[in-house]
Amino acid sequence: MPFVLAITLSATLVALAMLVNHRLKRQRQKLRRQENEVWSIGLYEGPDPITLSPMDGIHNPILTAGDITDAPARFVADPFMVEHDGTYNLFFEFLNTQRETGEIGHALSRDMKTWTYTGTVLSEKFHLSYPYVFRHEGEMYMIPECAKSKSIRLYRATNFPGKWEPVTTIIKGDKRQVPLLDPSVVHHNGKWYLFSYMRKVNNLHLFVADSLESPWKEHPKSPIVTGSDHFARPGGRVVADGEVLYRYAQDGVPRYGSKAWAFRITELTPSTYREEQASSTSVVQQGNEAWNNRGMHTVDPHQMPNGRWIAFVDGLEHRHTLNQPTKQP
Repeated sequence: MPFVLAITLSATLVALAMLVNHRLKRQRQKLRRQENEVWSIGLYEGPDPITLSPMDGIHNPILTAGDITDAPARFVADPFMVEHDGTYNLFFEFLNTQRETGEIGHALSRDMKTWTYTGTVLSEKFHLSYPYVFRHEGEMYMIPECAKSKSIRLYRATNFPGKWEPVTTIIKGDKRQVPLLDPSVVHHNGKWYLFSYMRKVNNLHLFVADSLESPWKEHPKSPIVTGSDHFARPGGRVVADGEVLYRYAQDGVPRYGSKAWAFRITELTPSTYREEQASSTSVVQQGNEAWNNRGMHTVDPHQMPNGRWIAFVDGLEHRHTLNQPTKQP
């Protein structure tokens, strides 16, 4: 082998080894951050769905990864609740560390103080999160995020709360990038609307349909938020307070899951859309307790019979480990 060629090959191999080592180091650092940053679920309350604080008489968090008994779990997050026959049914993502994949778990309570984990209710070959559960015409439905399947899917409970089956694919991806993250639906004035986030470009898209199982089409005003890492990604249930609709947005600045904002939807029809920021301050954000000392990013509000509001929320905890330097993500 010519001398010059040997030197060039050697330099190439050294550069390749350095690149591989750099990537492995970054992967190890990312894994340490993930292991040190843990989501759990809490309960807030307030006079309206955008003025919320920790609920009196409740010891937060109400649910942690330690409550998962049928799989090894790193965290629980993305809470969505539905009341049924006097029981509060809480659905959420948990990360199965054996599969490194998100699955949907369920817990129940009759007083909201004591919660009992009942098990995994939905697991697929692909990652699941954000289990947006709701009731319509006597049936229970769920639209979880399943972006790894390159689709948005509608599920129906065949034996609530533990058994679910796919009904239809609302949106199917193709070779183009499509908005598949954190799909959030609302039924308003006889129409269905779905908000979904497109990664990389930070756009919030809106879709409309006559019924859950009928063809969905993109709204003419979509995308309704463009290029925003602050306000585009859905952060919880789209909820009505009387005649007023609110949507929540999780803020990715200065880091993922730092806080969530509320927007008041002032006009929503099959051809028009308008919204305004509901408050100059975020609805939830990092707190002073260990369980949410790093951030919060999901809000699931419900109005109680006495007019007060409760909201299931999640909090991000940063756990410092001994003899290990911590880094900003």
